[in-house]
Amino acid sequence: MNNNSRRQTFLLAVALFLIAFTTQTSYAQTNLTLWGEVKVKDSAADVKKPLSLTIVLYNLAGIVVGRQSVPSGGRYRFNNMRAGEYDLAIEVETNEIARVHVMLGGMPGSDFRQDLEFEWKAERTVKTKASTISAADLYDRPGPNEALFRRAQASADNKKYDDAVTLLLQLVDKDKQDFQAWTELGTVYLLQQKGAEAENAYAKAVEIRPTFRLALFNLGRVRVSERKFEEAIAPLSKVVDLEPTSAEANYLLGEAFLQTKKGSKAVGYLTEAAKLGKIEAHLRLATLYNAVGMKDRAAAEYEAYLKKNPNTPDRKKLEEYIQANKPKS
Repeated sequence: MNNNSRRQTFLLAVALFLIAFTTQTSYAQTNLTLWGEVKVKDSAADVKKPLSLTIVLYNLAGIVVGRQSVPSGGRYRFNNMRAGEYDLAIEVETNEIARVHVMLGGMPGSDFRQDLEFEWKAERTVKTKASTISAADLYDRPGPNEALFRRAQASADNKKYDDAVTLLLQLVDKDKQDFQAWTELGTVYLLQQKGAEAENAYAKAVEIRPTFRLALFNLGRVRVSERKFEEAIAPLSKVVDLEPTSAEANYLLGEAFLQTKKGSKAVGYLTEAAKLGKIEAHLRLATLYNAVGMKDRAAAEYEAYLKKNPNTPDRKKLEEYIQANKPKS
């Protein structure tokens, strides 16, 4: 077992949020394993914790690498991973309740452990570092439709994506207002690497429920990954309005402004993303500052990045840039 073991604790209730895009970093190491225990505690004797959670793994381009349904007290495990950076999103009933950024490295065949521990609270809404979630984000569907939805989720978990799509299309044909089903359909399309279909499904969910952050964020993320940066600004701006403390949303919105040559707007969102823990934002800020000739500020951003990610393969190159451009004391 690799000794790179970390543990994060979250206070949860039904919640949501999603996403990630950044400059890709590739490493030579392969055949790595990411795994961990999922522990859910009841905050009170009369509070029933969820029977299962869905763990969704994204790469830094925002593409779904895999997903697993895990019972409370169970384990998730993703095998044959490449070294690099990923996001683990934890969902309950299609609502993303937390997101964890992980970095994999080490010798081929190494294990990386990331435990997830939650306290399930009774409140219908809850404030956490990641989000403030309303009960309005839940969708009450009749029994037959709920059974169809669960079958679709099970098919997706078992990588039977064609079956999942068929079931979800049946569901939204029966109830075109089921914004959660449209969102789930978008995610399954992402698993099939069908970006255009995913974008359309997320857009439909947003049309039905304009404040549903999971769909808004996914819509913005897909558009960024497809380099539709101008079109990504509106949904991502809405996410940041709804949840100003989202590092991922601030980062993506900054990236969209940066790519549309609106650097003055990009700086604020990327700076906020860096403050909120999105370390890749330092790299994007450095790129921006370097492009306009502010090399001393670019050096400062590279230095901040190295403090948070000292094991990056680009360390030597960044140190040389810092040495050449850092103001002399």
